[in-house]
Amino acid sequence: MKNYLKYSLGLTLVVLIALIGMHWLPVLTVDGHTMRRVDLLADIRYPETEEDETDSLPPAPVVKPAFVDTCRGGMTCIEDYSDSTMRGMTPFYKALDEMKTKGRQVRIAVFGDSFIEADILTADLREMLQKKFGGCGVGFVTITSMTSGYRPTVRHSFGGWSSHSIMDSVYFDRKKQGISGHYFVARNGAYVQLRGQNKYASLLDTCQRATLFFYNKGEVSLSAVVNRGEPLSRQYSSNGRLQKMQVEGRIGSVRWNIDRADSTLFYGLAMDGKQGVIVDNFSLRGSSGLSLRSIPAKMLEEFNEQRPYDLIILQYGLNIATQRGRNYDNYQKGMLTAIEHLKKCFPQSGFLLLSVGDRDYKTETGELHTMPGVKNLVRYQQNIAAESSIAFWNMFQAMGGERSMAKLVHDKPSKANYDYTHINFRGGKYLAGLLYESLIYGKEQYERRQAYESE
Repeated sequence: MKNYLKYSLGLTLVVLIALIGMHWLPVLTVDGHTMRRVDLLADIRYPETEEDETDSLPPAPVVKPAFVDTCRGGMTCIEDYSDSTMRGMTPFYKALDEMKTKGRQVRIAVFGDSFIEADILTADLREMLQKKFGGCGVGFVTITSMTSGYRPTVRHSFGGWSSHSIMDSVYFDRKKQGISGHYFVARNGAYVQLRGQNKYASLLDTCQRATLFFYNKGEVSLSAVVNRGEPLSRQYSSNGRLQKMQVEGRIGSVRWNIDRADSTLFYGLAMDGKQGVIVDNFSLRGSSGLSLRSIPAKMLEEFNEQRPYDLIILQYGLNIATQRGRNYDNYQKGMLTAIEHLKKCFPQSGFLLLSVGDRDYKTETGELHTMPGVKNLVRYQQNIAAESSIAFWNMFQAMGGERSMAKLVHDKPSKANYDYTHINFRGGKYLAGLLYESLIYGKEQYERRQAYESE
């Protein structure tokens, strides 16, 4: 009988040498996922600990509230660093009080990146606030959108447009951009339509007011078709300022037809109520927030005249945080400039900066860890809020801190995507609930302070 033992030993030796050699291969990343390194001793090797990098970070600012109270257990409270100018949460809470006495609208603008794209998070925050304080409608929508097909809060269709975004690499004129970082040019037969829906969130099937925003240097002829009725046509001459066409009624759908538009830039449209809360989502995929600096002050000031905000929420960081990032000094300087720019253009508004959420990555051994650069950026963002004298909400902490994104991904059903970076709509609803809870608790503390100061 032939002896195969020597062949088995030889094959074993070849496999062993191959595995040892594979251990020294560089780590591979496929479609954003880090492949696990081959390690024969992984089961007995003591796990490496991440070195503490907090010593090189700026110190955490100290919160000095006007009325000393404690945050409710289990909640991540809003930290208000506002000074005597009151550009933190006070304008928003004051506006909510005035809504009760004066029947006014309270508007919130949420500027962010792909984390809130397609109305993720803002959809549920809008519904929660509108259920408590009144209001209806989806708010501001850009003329065209690459996420219109999967945004569940409105049925959005359009045609005949040339679309321009600040994120475009060519052919974008920054002087023409509107509040969302876009401008749109109508071609022959251009139209845009919004239709309410009631499958994802309530209070979005009908609204009371629909508006189209544009800036024209020549004659403009527009027509609006409400609920598939008869067209309502209007003509507009140039007045050198941002203009709007507005229709009112019980509006389930509205279609805007551009009959004539000489030298006209269009920016967006809106479906709102006449009272209650309005939440506008200004998400911009790939944005760091620094592009806010480039929006012309004149344009923002004219938007503020047409659509003044009581609270501006800033959600950025995904496109800035790196795996081992430690120094974000330049980003801090840029965001301080952007916030000051917005504060001048929206002088009545309060400001709330959200930190970046958790973002996980796979180590060489296949384990999921929070990117150290994310935790460092959170500290920088906290200091940005403090130096700007605005409010801050630690979304990283609210999510659960270390490795919380992985937990959301692996929840049943999942609340986040397998890139371990972006939440889905279930995750958006979860985070919106946490933010809503913090906003309402902050309002209660504001009322306590008012009562205390009036004694």
